Amino acid sequence: MKRFWLKIACVGLLSALIAPAAQAQSTSYPTKPVTIICDAAAGSTPDVVARFTADGLSRSWGVQVVVANHPGAGGSIAAHAASAAAPDGYTLFMPALSAFVAQPGVAPNIPIQVPRDFTPIGFTAENPMFVAVKPALGVKTLAELIALAKKEPGKITIAATGIGRLTHLTGELLQMRAGIKLLTVPYTAGPAMALGDVIGGRVDMIIEGYSGIAAAIRAGSVRPIAEASARQLPEFPDLPTVAETIPGFTANGWQILVAPVGTPDAVIRKVSESLTKVVNDPDIKQKLAQLGSYTRAMSPDEATAFVQQEQQTWKPALEKIAENSK
Repeated sequence: MKRFWLKIACVGLLSALIAPAAQAQSTSYPTKPVTIICDAAAGSTPDVVARFTADGLSRSWGVQVVVANHPGAGGSIAAHAASAAAPDGYTLFMPALSAFVAQPGVAPNIPIQVPRDFTPIGFTAENPMFVAVKPALGVKTLAELIALAKKEPGKITIAATGIGRLTHLTGELLQMRAGIKLLTVPYTAGPAMALGDVIGGRVDMIIEGYSGIAAAIRAGSVRPIAEASARQLPEFPDLPTVAETIPGFTANGWQILVAPVGTPDAVIRKVSESLTKVVNDPDIKQKLAQLGSYTRAMSPDEATAFVQQEQQTWKPALEKIAENSK
C-alpha cells in the first residue's frame, strides 16, 4: 500500500514539474531563428507562399524565420530533411499538395500521411493552376489548344515542373479529360528553366501557379489561356476557367505547415495561433491574391481532415495515370 501511494506521489510531482516546463516552452518559443523547409524550387508558387509566411511569422515573433529550399525527387528530399530534424519547433516543413497525393513508389517516403509522418500545424494558401502557351503556338483559348492537340496528337510539348508534382498531374488530368495527347518535357529545377524554354519557343506550353509565370505573362512572353479554379478569379476577370471548356475540371495547389512528429503540443499551438494571424492579415491576403494564391486559416485538426479529403479526391486520377503509364 505504501508503494502504491509512493507511486501516486511521484506521478503527481512529475506532473507538477512538467506542466510549468511545458508552459514556459510555449511562452518563450521561439528564442532563436526558425527554418521552414520548402520542397519546391526558389521562384515557384509554393516558395513564394513559404516566404510570405516566413516573413509574417518573423514579424509576429521578433525572430528570423528563413526558408530553406530542398527541391527534387518528387519532394522526398525535403521530406527526409524535415523528418530528420529535431522535434523542437525550430525546423518546420511546408510541403506542397504533390507530396501528399503523389503516386506511391514515385519517390521514397512519398506520399506523406498525416498525422503519421508529420504533425499538422495549419493551412497557408491554395493556388489554382494556370495554363499558358507560347504566343507562336497560335492558340488563344483552351478550346483552340484542344482542337490543335487532337489534330496533331503527341506533337504539342508541355513543360512539367517536377514529375509527380501538381503541375505534372494537372497536365495528365487535362489530357485525360480532354481526350488529347501531349508530349511531356520534365524539369527538376522548378519553373525557371521550364518557363525559359517556353519563352524561347522550345516548348509549347506550361502549367504552373500564377506567381511562377507572372513576370512572363506581364511581359507578353507567354499567353495565359485558362486557370483551373472552381470559379473565375476576381483578380483575373478576363481569364476563363478550364471548367468552362471541360465541365467540373479543377486543379488547385495548396500548402500546409507541419512539424516533425514529437514536437511539443505547446509549440504546435503557439505556431498555429501565430500562423492564423499571418494568413488572416489583410495585407498578406491582398498581396498573395494578386499572385494567384489565396490564404485560408485552419486548425491542426482541420488541416489534417483537409489533407485526408484531398488524398481521396485525387486518388481516382492517380490510379488512372498509373494505369495509363503501364
